[in-house]
Amino acid sequence: MNILEHRALRGPNYYSRYPAIFMRLDIGELEERPSDTVPGIVERLLGLLPTLQEHRCSVGRPGGFVERLERGTWAGHVVEHVAIELQNLIGFSVGYGKTIDSYDPGIYNVVYRYRDEACGLAVGVEAVELVTRLFHGGEIDMAAIIARLKAVRDTHMLGPSTASIVAAAERRGIPHIRLSDENSYIQLGHGHRQQRIQATVTCHTDLIGYGIADDKAWTKQVLGDAGIPVPHGRVCTSIDDALDAARDIGYPVAVKPLIGNHGRGVSTGIDDDQALREAFGIAAHRGPSVIVEQYIKGEDHRLLVIDSKLVAAARRRPAHVIGDGVATLQALVDRENQDPRRGIGHENLLTQIQLDEQSQRLIDQQNLTLQTVIPKNEIVYLKPTANLSTGGTATDVTDDVHPEVRYAAERIARLIGLDIIGIDLLAETLTRPLEEQPAAVVEVNAGPGFRMHLSPTHGTGRDVGQHVIDMLFPDPESNARIPIVAVTGTNGKTTTVRLISHLLRQAGRNVGMACTGAIEIDNHVIMRGDYSGPQAASIVLREPTVESAVLEVARGGIMRRGLGFDECDVGVLLNIASDHLGEHDIQNLDELARCKTVVIDAVSQSGTAVLNADDPRVLAGQEWVRGETILFTMDPDSRPVRQHVREHGVAFTLHNECIVMRQGHVEAEVIPVMDVPITFEGHARFNVANALAASAAAYALGLSIADIQRGLQTFHPTPGQNPGRTNLIEADGVKVLIDYGHNVPALEALSELVSRIPAGRRISVASAPGNRRDEDLFKLGTLLAHMHDIVYIYETDPRGRTPGEAAGLLRDGAESVGSACRIEIIMDEARAVDRAFDEASEGDLLVLLIDDIAGAIERFQGRRFSLSAESTGESA
Repeated sequence: MNILEHRALRGPNYYSRYPAIFMRLDIGELEERPSDTVPGIVERLLGLLPTLQEHRCSVGRPGGFVERLERGTWAGHVVEHVAIELQNLIGFSVGYGKTIDSYDPGIYNVVYRYRDEACGLAVGVEAVELVTRLFHGGEIDMAAIIARLKAVRDTHMLGPSTASIVAAAERRGIPHIRLSDENSYIQLGHGHRQQRIQATVTCHTDLIGYGIADDKAWTKQVLGDAGIPVPHGRVCTSIDDALDAARDIGYPVAVKPLIGNHGRGVSTGIDDDQALREAFGIAAHRGPSVIVEQYIKGEDHRLLVIDSKLVAAARRRPAHVIGDGVATLQALVDRENQDPRRGIGHENLLTQIQLDEQSQRLIDQQNLTLQTVIPKNEIVYLKPTANLSTGGTATDVTDDVHPEVRYAAERIARLIGLDIIGIDLLAETLTRPLEEQPAAVVEVNAGPGFRMHLSPTHGTGRDVGQHVIDMLFPDPESNARIPIVAVTGTNGKTTTVRLISHLLRQAGRNVGMACTGAIEIDNHVIMRGDYSGPQAASIVLREPTVESAVLEVARGGIMRRGLGFDECDVGVLLNIASDHLGEHDIQNLDELARCKTVVIDAVSQSGTAVLNADDPRVLAGQEWVRGETILFTMDPDSRPVRQHVREHGVAFTLHNECIVMRQGHVEAEVIPVMDVPITFEGHARFNVANALAASAAAYALGLSIADIQRGLQTFHPTPGQNPGRTNLIEADGVKVLIDYGHNVPALEALSELVSRIPAGRRISVASAPGNRRDEDLFKLGTLLAHMHDIVYIYETDPRGRTPGEAAGLLRDGAESVGSACRIEIIMDEARAVDRAFDEASEGDLLVLLIDDIAGAIERFQGRRFSLSAESTGESA
């Protein structure tokens, strides 16, 4: 088998409302070998993955997939189920998948849901290899497969602290965006409502507070000055300084790096000079400055304060084993590490115990060796600190915190100035005030780990991630989303997106807009290019100033990567017409309609779908609508629209050449069509439809009729406001109409406007991308010949064709008309435009269907054109 394509679909897509992995798989000769022709395959597969027995498949009940295997199914379908189950085995709960025949024999589109993108892609590769070996009787090492996948998981998955915050956000409906694969840098929410975290550090974490927490001497000074008990000690830079400090303080002492975390380099209970020398060397390895301080004997406690409130407390104990009178110390450590709760790093609830030089020092101090048999019930401590990251354990004691201790913890958070702080307190117990017992704060932590509180070794777990979300988003009703408008269709997307953005800006909103041409933030172009896909959506939604997002959604982006967001507030479906058929297994208009209605399916339950009632395929998209529907139509007598309005639905239509809003018995006039500049006094009927769609979307977002009217009358078909879309300019008696009519329906719509613009001759410069079908390119050529007297054909992007092939098909179509239209191929766009300029004279209309708009306009405005024969009095 051969994987032809393999990618993650991020957000709703053609196959699923959820993020999914897409794999285009060539099963080769296995097309002739369904599963029922392979002896023993069912038993062998269930032996490897017994939990496949639970898969329901299309049968709809547990065991359904096994029944399909027994009846006979193809290798691609088996890959789908294996990929799903491999994810379950490494801790990601998924269940959705589908395998679809393509139009090519032996090639299947395999789709399955994922939780982590890197793991989702990795399981696909492993599943193909496993199923290939399965069908051919090869050896399969399941343990090695799972180990490889766990390594991918551990590299890419969020740590438990960050994951708890993200999970709490998801419960509130707050979206999240992972901003870096290398660390836990997460955006919660969209646009101006976003908050950002990196592990348990938030965008509001005080930089000075973070610095204090990172410097143990500074921490002790701040807290000691405020009357908080802290151990006496001092910072040393040499072993001689350390020895002097220890003698001044008196043994036993603790030794730790000045700057550090996770208990690294910390030694406690140091009771002589030799032990101090060793401990100093360990600490100095972490940094040149070392703290030597009073050793406080007591239980190690971690107090977690979030937003100045104590939310969790845990008693921690260093990594240790308990003797049974039989096993050696080494055997006890090995046995403890076999506890399924222990894993590498933060993989599991507990961390495996790794014996190091500090462990060996503690063992020596107890007069033990790794081969010593430990008496029954005797505890042997193996680490000097109680950090979970070094194998320690934790017991939840949140309910046992004395009010005075609680107040002290919350006061410490305010003194240091951190919104999230972990306080390490040595004390006999938290049930009594600190002044009544030997106690001291030994350090505080910015960005503390949550694992000990989420899943303590003993006691009740605390949902501390929820407290972070409540702090960052104090309004319990807020989901931190901004309004998202997604616009799709075959033609008119860019104009409609730009018009909606203009309407919102005129109403005072900061808009992030992405379309074919550019990304604009607050009316500033930040990127130029084709941004009609999910990457653009992500860029806009990450922008901190954006209050509303308006996004163009093209077919290619949906098929290649999905929408790039989970849901939208307004989804606009303009039209369904022939374009790009034959790509991504979309062969007909019904399949194209299903692709486009992904946007409608993504409209939230509280959102609105805006549908073109004049297009039957668009109107059929109502079956995917979960929220409200607003219809728009050029036909005021449309039967579906009349029925919709009678049922108190909203519609935008025309009445006496005015745009009007109808609902029930109400009709509100918005604006005469003549007063909408992009309609060219109503001659550009396609832009009348776009104005109706934009008005409906704006109304769904809460704009008033007056807001919509003001926006429509101030949006002009100029290169500044709507570049490359019906821009009409004039110089020296020659008119130039610039547009992007690169498909048959768009050119058919444009032809009506072109025919209504008075002109001596109509001269066009045109092209089309090579990824159109032959018949589409041929038809484009015929339309160009019907519309113009002269056509210069150029070619910019063959897209898989040989150079000149697409241009040749356009020429063949134009010549088939048999009209007087003159056809010439000039492969370079700039040369073709200059040739048209050279040909044009006063009174002519140039129709430029080009890409380099700015360059053409600059050259056009600086030219002088010859007078027409009529103007000079010459005979024609």
